[in-house]
Amino acid sequence: MFANEVDTPAPLADRPMVWRETRTPTPAAGQVVIAVAGCGVCRSNLHVVEGDWVAGGVPAISPIIPGHEVAGVVSDIGEGVTDFVVGDRVGVQPLWWTCEECEYCTSGREQLCRRRIITGEHVNGGYGEYLLANAAHTYHVPDNLDLVEAAPLFCPGITGFGAVAKLDVGPGDRVAVFGLGGVGHLALQFALLTGAEVTAVGRSADHLAVAQELGAHHVFDASQADPGAALEDSFDAVLTFAPSDAVSEQALRVLKWGGTLVSGVPLTLEEFHFNKAQTIKGSILGNRQQMNEVLRLASEGRIRTVVDRFPMEQAADALQLLADGRLRSRAVLEVAGVDDLA
Repeated sequence: MFANEVDTPAPLADRPMVWRETRTPTPAAGQVVIAVAGCGVCRSNLHVVEGDWVAGGVPAISPIIPGHEVAGVVSDIGEGVTDFVVGDRVGVQPLWWTCEECEYCTSGREQLCRRRIITGEHVNGGYGEYLLANAAHTYHVPDNLDLVEAAPLFCPGITGFGAVAKLDVGPGDRVAVFGLGGVGHLALQFALLTGAEVTAVGRSADHLAVAQELGAHHVFDASQADPGAALEDSFDAVLTFAPSDAVSEQALRVLKWGGTLVSGVPLTLEEFHFNKAQTIKGSILGNRQQMNEVLRLASEGRIRTVVDRFPMEQAADALQLLADGRLRSRAVLEVAGVDDLA
């Protein structure tokens, strides 16, 4: 097989990721091999490739194949696998393995497992022609979904769903979404499904156009005016996916007293006014039941991904466009012809 491999993380300009021939994986007990049709390009992948997380032990192996939101077709199965057969259309999210024993795994919060193994960070990911996956964290993809377009459901989709699930909003409530890229464009749609009035806030004309296309009630161009000042104290809930302290401050400023802010990115706030009785929650991914709900909603046509397609061997180019903020929404690396194997 061919894959994008990183031996030593380094800035993209140093070309640390190389498209080359490597060993095709063989499944052990409880594992499946997936012929990759599409793998989404996440900012986390950029951190892995450029070495931003080396101090935290990521990547955990060398060489490593990045990529953690994958859709494809089962090409081989290991001993004991009963839920899948060769030819099944499947997907994998960042959670590659969890212990199934800890307080989080036994309470439907496996995404918080302290021993979790992450696809494309601790084990090889989906930036190649084949992926070795843990059957316990592999999902059936509905037949009516395009596999390339389905790939982002496995990170932006489950991340957006998990974030909105932490809100208590409905008709009559106002929700703002800051950061309208891969995760934001799906979180926006999940917020709309609650019946709330949703405002999309961003700086990219492309991102704002996508938000309008997806049904946002209002869009606010943060490149033209400060949303913190213009929309102050306006929203019952705010979702933020923009990795910027300035944006986080704006997001908190537009939140009403007593409101809830859910963040899918790190927050550094200079001050927090306890007397406003606001709630801040962090959110990461979601559990397996929620992942299946995301797939059901997509199959029913109630949400959809907006993707920019790139050949798998052009992963470095897609990452550079992401780093430069020049993607319309989610980039997906694709391998032609895989869907025909199902």
